[in-house]
Amino acid sequence: MDETQDEPKDSRGRVAELHAIRARAVAGPSERATEAQHAKGKLTAHERIELLLDPGSFHEVEQLRRHRATGFGLEAKKPYTDGVVTGWGTVEGRTVFVYAHDFRIFGGALGEAHASKIHKIMDKAIAAGAPLVSLNDGAGARIQEGVSALAGYGGIFQRNTRASGVIPQISVMLGPCAGGAAYSPALTDFVFMVRETSQMFITGPDVVKAVTGEEITQNGLGGADVHAETSGVCHFAYDDEETCIAEVRYLLSMLPQNNRENPPVSPSDDPADRRGDHLLDLVPADGNRPYDMRKVIEELVDDGDFLEIHERWATNIICALARLDGQVVGLVANQPQSLAGVLDIEASEKAARFVQMCDAFNIPIVTLLDVPGFLPGVDQEHGGIIRHGAKLLYAYCNATVPRVSVILRKAYGGAYIVMDSQTIGADLTYAWPTNEIAVMGAEGAANVIFRRQIAAADDPEATRTRMVKEYKAELMHPYYAAERGLVDDVIDPRETRQVLIDSLAMLRTKHADLPSRKHGNPPQ
Repeated sequence: MDETQDEPKDSRGRVAELHAIRARAVAGPSERATEAQHAKGKLTAHERIELLLDPGSFHEVEQLRRHRATGFGLEAKKPYTDGVVTGWGTVEGRTVFVYAHDFRIFGGALGEAHASKIHKIMDKAIAAGAPLVSLNDGAGARIQEGVSALAGYGGIFQRNTRASGVIPQISVMLGPCAGGAAYSPALTDFVFMVRETSQMFITGPDVVKAVTGEEITQNGLGGADVHAETSGVCHFAYDDEETCIAEVRYLLSMLPQNNRENPPVSPSDDPADRRGDHLLDLVPADGNRPYDMRKVIEELVDDGDFLEIHERWATNIICALARLDGQVVGLVANQPQSLAGVLDIEASEKAARFVQMCDAFNIPIVTLLDVPGFLPGVDQEHGGIIRHGAKLLYAYCNATVPRVSVILRKAYGGAYIVMDSQTIGADLTYAWPTNEIAVMGAEGAANVIFRRQIAAADDPEATRTRMVKEYKAELMHPYYAAERGLVDDVIDPRETRQVLIDSLAMLRTKHADLPSRKHGNPPQ
């Protein structure tokens, strides 16, 4: 409060004073600071919260908080909020907790009071069992407060970890995020970024140049496109804040409030028994011909609408949230258009984390298989494809939510087993009449099994062709796995949507117990 002003004498005066202070807290340090924020293409903290939450639903917590630090001129600058706006509101009527850095105040840098506000709102989110969204636009630890500021991050990281798998945590990067601050988003379930205005890195361009001699821009080092395509740190990247925050709302509409609830149901006008006649033309019977798995997903899900996670990273596998008859499902599907749909290190990591997220938040998993195997190569082997591929295997084996898999075409070798086969716990496994389930492709198998006959033949090529046909006829016909109980049924592709909906409806009351243990030790 400004000590030079006369104190109000009555209740009305006190209330007027309160409203003036609140207005000052929302307005920020100055119009000039707000204009500077807008000039960068960025919104203020309150403007962002208004976009995220339902109109009029925001309840701010500790709006009048100020820091207690002294030295380096801090005692003369004690703005309200201390550079972070915290509170709760609703998204489509459901409670959501939020904190938003205010870059206009200390560059959004984290001090002791600033961190305390974040800790409090995180604790409330965990206690209430509601999602937490962080709108990040801060310059890291407040250097003037020294180790007191730095310690604040430890409290955030500890709460991120405690909340993991309990409530959905979403990080929205709307400005810089450097050093240790970047680890909080990395601990959350989803990371959104805005091109040009948001960056994430542990060491900035100046440090990189000093240590390695490499020159690079902030966006080149840790911009949205880099993290969406190369590092896999970012799940979603958009051109502007408005679109980004709208997509956060959409994602929240697909997630439960916490791990004790199911995702919200949204009634659909799309008939459950709608036949997918286009599927017969979308997927070629020839296993060597590519096609776009996204078009298959569009044909299966309600109104063709789905939200793809990590769309531009590890594009040989698709992970998406969608609805079937109004019920949320997680989709994992090989993408024959990219690297023929093989599994590699990045695809295994991407799918494994998605499966874990779905399992944590009671989202049934549908797996669409068309996989020729794991990607061969020295780089993959030396990069640890064994342990990285095992992450996906572990995630599926550990998942207790309903799991249904459909084999569209190829399902070869270890990749078939890893992609939620019946033997690792899929509740129901279906196959199309175009399926080829085998240890490997017919050509490779024939070359191994019949190599001596082929080598000794007068016409090796003709013999090879005959042996390939023989192998296919004996071990790779569409009904081989069904005859041995490895798939539950071979289905008409046009009926896939209804089969999935009926199967998931039956599995909705599934209950599965894991062995008693503190936690597993998944491959790293």
